[in-house]
Amino acid sequence: MAGYVVRRVLGMVLLLFLLTLTVFVLFSLMPADPARLTCGKACSPAIIENNRHRLELDIPPIEQYQRFVAGIFVGRTYLKDTARPLECEAPCLGYSFLRNQEVLAMITKAAPVTFWLAIGGFVTWMVIGLVFGVVAALKRGRWQDRTVMGIALVGYSLPSFFIGLVLFFFVVLIWHLLPIPQWTSGMPFANPGKFFQTMLLPWITIATLNAAFYMRLTRNQVLEVFGEDYVRTARAKGLPERIVVVKHALRAGLTPIVTAAGLDLAYLLGGAIITENIFNLPGLGSLAIGSVLASDLPLITGITLVAAALIIVANLVVDLLYAVVDPRVRVG
Repeated sequence: MAGYVVRRVLGMVLLLFLLTLTVFVLFSLMPADPARLTCGKACSPAIIENNRHRLELDIPPIEQYQRFVAGIFVGRTYLKDTARPLECEAPCLGYSFLRNQEVLAMITKAAPVTFWLAIGGFVTWMVIGLVFGVVAALKRGRWQDRTVMGIALVGYSLPSFFIGLVLFFFVVLIWHLLPIPQWTSGMPFANPGKFFQTMLLPWITIATLNAAFYMRLTRNQVLEVFGEDYVRTARAKGLPERIVVVKHALRAGLTPIVTAAGLDLAYLLGGAIITENIFNLPGLGSLAIGSVLASDLPLITGITLVAAALIIVANLVVDLLYAVVDPRVRVG
């Protein structure tokens, strides 16, 4: 097990290296000029050249990348030849001159918003998907099954931004059932009740599509396990249906569910971009959109590195959970 984890971690480091290198290469090919963007429309060539020097765009891209990698481990100093150099301590993911902030500080500030949005959405879709999926399997062919599958079909068909806008219009603006979603300092611990109320709508929005998927996946897995000999034997022995479903059917069908859950949780940044922009939440998704629109290379690279690391770690955790969920699986 230990050797497997070490190999995966080394592979993760190599993958992150290649990914950030690709970001640098693609950015260098973009037609937009960050040096011009930092000084607005009325900008002289001298100011543009000075900005290019401040942004370290006047050095070869490979050297820019070398400085970026070195900054992660030993820190970095910007504007060394000026009266006010900028010190960026390790781990330094860069400095955004467009926002006059360290990249890591911006990511650290935005990360809790996306973290709680992802965790809340994940719990929401897992609870809905597992509960309704099991109900549909137990009531196969009946009205409960058809209702759950119909809801799942609707959830599949509607894009998340449409669901978010419709929910916001009716639940917040028309019926006044929930307050306007917002993020304030101290959340969620300062006022857990208010935190739950303000985040419930974004959680439902980001969870709708995945909840529909997990309804169908759970139903199919439970029905498949119901046909196994050991489940029929358990029922023949007179075990309560609750024990048969939870201990035998659901646990045996968890392997593909765990696989999908781990990957979906890792890829939540994509859903967060849409949800955060709908409800104006200052998370990593909104930060990523702003960095791309402004051609802010340090911020783009930092967010890409963090997002990729989360996805890779989630894949590793999912692989390790296989052995816990299914004892027949061995990693190594």
